[in-house]
Amino acid sequence: MNPIQYIGDEDVKFVFSRSSGPGGQNVNKVNTQATAILDLNVCRCLSEGQKTILRFKLANRIDSEGKLQITGSRFRSQQANRDDVIERLNRLIASALVKPKPRKPTKVPYSARQRRLEGKKIRSAVKKKRTGRIGLEE
Repeated sequence: MNPIQYIGDEDVKFVFSRSSGPGGQNVNKVNTQATAILDLNVCRCLSEGQKTILRFKLANRIDSEGKLQITGSRFRSQQANRDDVIERLNRLIASALVKPKPRKPTKVPYSARQRRLEGKKIRSAVKKKRTGRIGLEE
């Protein structure tokens, strides 16, 4: 699955705002921070099954309206931040849609079972020694 096929410009809405942090006049005047908003309810590039998986796995990133928002302000230019946000969005979706490998059932090794039983026998013997002490019966 190539993540580039998931998100197109027609499915993502961009909002630009003033970035925070150092940068002087550029930060104070130019809206360089990019926020990508992907509405999962109307997204045509994902199937219903994929949308369901994303809603489950990315539940903490999706708002009550079903929109996934990612913000980026690493770069000084609006275009670089926009490209960065798209790339991060694609990576996020691709990683969420990867199916986990099924766990192979394994057996506990014979030696580990023997060690466990030996430990239980030793502990049992210690507890048996506590009972039946001489001089405690009256």
